[in-house]
Amino acid sequence: MRSRQISIIIIGCFMSLHSLFSSASTLEQETFLKPYSAVYSTVWKKGISLKIEGKQTLSKKENDQWQFVFTADSMIASLDETSTFHVIDNQIVPLKYQYQSKVLGKKRSATLTFNWDKNLVRNDVKDKPWDLSIPPKTLDKLSIQLQVRQDLKLGVSELDYLVADGGHIKNWRLERDKLETIKTKIGELSTVKVTRVDKKGKVTSFWFAPKLDYLLVKLEHKEDGESYRLDVESVK
Repeated sequence: MRSRQISIIIIGCFMSLHSLFSSASTLEQETFLKPYSAVYSTVWKKGISLKIEGKQTLSKKENDQWQFVFTADSMIASLDETSTFHVIDNQIVPLKYQYQSKVLGKKRSATLTFNWDKNLVRNDVKDKPWDLSIPPKTLDKLSIQLQVRQDLKLGVSELDYLVADGGHIKNWRLERDKLETIKTKIGELSTVKVTRVDKKGKVTSFWFAPKLDYLLVKLEHKEDGESYRLDVESVK
């Protein structure tokens, strides 16, 4: 009889653990960002001014993987970025980042593959792969946008991140500004503005709309006489 009671207790513990993990997984799915597709007007000023349409898509894939894609294309310039990642405890864990751009015939490409068992990221630029050690919570330069959104959504006070970019681990510290109401193609929106200024004086500002699950609705980047801007056009 005692053996049977112990077995029942053990089974009960396993059932409780299963229920706990299932509830945690469900809660994370409910609190993380929802899949969407958004169209932006994109203006590059790099010697000449280029205005093209950009599209941003977040989708859920198999094996609990997510994919975040940004594309912009025209006759003389194009940009294609993709980040594939997991989400664990509301933290994005990147798996692969791919970048391709072309401006006036000049091409650039890079692939970053993350190995979290060894805490390494493989940088493949110009077909010359090499490994870089990375600390936990390192992001790629596309998925950081989603992590900032998620942290704003959860009320995180310190917006401080590590980003694998250009063969280095860079610290992105963003400052939260006051709430700002802006006019967009999808209406007037109350937004949270956050800004990053790096050591070289490059300034990047982001406007996120709480009403739209903290969607990025505007971005401005300025450096050395060059600039880059996004403005939301539509969302679905």
